[in-house]
Amino acid sequence: MGDTSTRAFYEEIRDGSAGAFKYAVNGTWRTSASGSTCDALNPSRGNARSSSFQACTTQEVDEVFTAAKNAQRGWAKTPLHARAKLLHEAARLMRAHAEPMALALTNEVAKGAKDARVEVERSADLIEYTAEEGVRLLGEGKLLMSDSFPGNSRNKLCLASKVPVGVVLCIPPFNYPVNLCVSKIAPALIAGNTVVVKPPTQGCTATLHMMQCFIKAGFPPGTVNALTGRGGEIGDYLTTHPEVNAISFTGGETGIRVAQKAGMVALQTELGGKDACIVLPDADLDLAAKSIVKGGFSYSGQRCTAVKLVAVFEEVADELLSKVNAQIAQLSVGLPEDNANITAVVSKSSADFIESLVQDAESKGAKLCQEWRREENLIWPLLIDNVTHDMKLCWEEPFGPVLPVVRVKSEDEALELVNKSRFGLQGCVFTKDIDRAIRMSDAMETGTVQINGPPARGPDHFPFQGVKDSGIGSQGITNSINVMTKVKSTVINLAQPSYTMA
Repeated sequence: MGDTSTRAFYEEIRDGSAGAFKYAVNGTWRTSASGSTCDALNPSRGNARSSSFQACTTQEVDEVFTAAKNAQRGWAKTPLHARAKLLHEAARLMRAHAEPMALALTNEVAKGAKDARVEVERSADLIEYTAEEGVRLLGEGKLLMSDSFPGNSRNKLCLASKVPVGVVLCIPPFNYPVNLCVSKIAPALIAGNTVVVKPPTQGCTATLHMMQCFIKAGFPPGTVNALTGRGGEIGDYLTTHPEVNAISFTGGETGIRVAQKAGMVALQTELGGKDACIVLPDADLDLAAKSIVKGGFSYSGQRCTAVKLVAVFEEVADELLSKVNAQIAQLSVGLPEDNANITAVVSKSSADFIESLVQDAESKGAKLCQEWRREENLIWPLLIDNVTHDMKLCWEEPFGPVLPVVRVKSEDEALELVNKSRFGLQGCVFTKDIDRAIRMSDAMETGTVQINGPPARGPDHFPFQGVKDSGIGSQGITNSINVMTKVKSTVINLAQPSYTMA
């Protein structure tokens, strides 16, 4: 489809050609009665306003949840094959109208133009996979016989099936506001739930463009809804709303407060990590260096699965760091539309926090392998050697292109460093000894361990989970469907056992 058709496709989501983006309820786009809007900024352009969107009121929150609840019963009765067909159509529309989504990712979260388009394509793939997996997973029940338990005859038959939980609140993060949103709403929808999406401030318009693809795909009114606004004003009201039956949240410290306040609802949270890369003496150092640079600096380190700590054995540390520094010198720094390797971090406050961690480490004796350089939100890639346990950078998640290195002398020391962290999302181990790798993996208190590769969330059907402060529950398409369903048992009581006990 051409540019004209794409502009027309998205025209109704905005209040005038240059106005604020609307919120979605009951299959329509509306302007908030608050008369107030919120701004999304462009981190690559001096934090100038990139777009604005509605600041919804608590009354509008109530209206959206009422719409979602009213639509859910009918949606749950929609045949599985029909739900899957609508998901496939949403994926088709995303591919056909990808450019505004990709452009919004570039403008609001400084994602490289190529990577932004990949995120949209990957998200469409995820939706299609979810549709097919949902048909297989939800189309099968389980029949249990009572006589399999001691003392019972064959007089009861139990049919166990998966049914939707109800209304799912989906809260994606700024760094993948399209992909990490569809990874929530597609499993929810195929399972028969309705969804309410709260987009992030940065990346909001990319999420809203994506939501239009679902609405235009033909999902019934009230099935797919989006609420926009300030988290400080409606955040708690959303997450504690009585009509919420499940919450899927990806983000940071806010997720801990969500979990504490949510009450008796299903929770799926991913809250960041301090993903450590352990390099053993027998590792392929070229592979390790390449993986560290890719894992630590792609998308400027603004990924939950970014390498955020290198624990390298002393005897190979100098050689490894030489290789890493040589590759860092080849990274390009600049604008996302130019596909630079390193682009601006999402906000001034984020850049300030990263700088404070670097200053603390340097003041306590760490060695900066490159010169510290920052221009507004843009931070040049930096490797920091000789980091010790008393430095904040050893434990805090910088979420930027700054990577600390801790030199260790033994496996036990490396494992103590990893397991002492309050986070436990992913980690990686580089070694040529598979027995040693599995031993290390078993001892690491993380949701996933990568052997001879950097941390990564995908492929999107793989299980993805954290322990400790990194989250609750497991993601990945099948696991997400399971979180967003509950087991329903129907027991048939026979008048007589189908056979007599011996």
